[in-house]
Amino acid sequence: MEAVNHRKGLTFFAFRETGQRSLPFVPTPVKAGFPSPAQDYTEEDIDLVYLLGMDKPSVFVVRVDGHSMTDAHVPDKSYLVVDRSLKPMPNDIVVAVLNGEFTVKTLVKASAGWMLYPENAMYDPIPIREGDSFHVWGVVAQVVIDRREMRKRY
Repeated sequence: MEAVNHRKGLTFFAFRETGQRSLPFVPTPVKAGFPSPAQDYTEEDIDLVYLLGMDKPSVFVVRVDGHSMTDAHVPDKSYLVVDRSLKPMPNDIVVAVLNGEFTVKTLVKASAGWMLYPENAMYDPIPIREGDSFHVWGVVAQVVIDRREMRKRY
């Protein structure tokens, strides 16, 4: 993946075919509660490009710049796999363009109309008003978090 553009706080990436797309995968589930008894494990290959849905021309990767979506497990500096072919539905996390500015928010249908809702109490919801230039650029299908990047902040 390489950065191809930076606009309005989002960095856009493109997948470049390198020939090798699979990584070793251990199919034994890893317990997040109590440890399980030791088990033999077998390795097989997994194609992360396919698994994350990045093998379609409608899919792009963008990098988050900001903290408005942290309560939806979308931290600053995370990567979003955005599918432009998906129809946005209420409560989807979307990359939207509002009055020429890119933003990532939850798309909410309220009694007063559509809103872009941040998932952090420090930020206010953004109503989409008549006369605003607005469109959903794509729907967030996956969130990839670089734990090494997270460690740098604390």
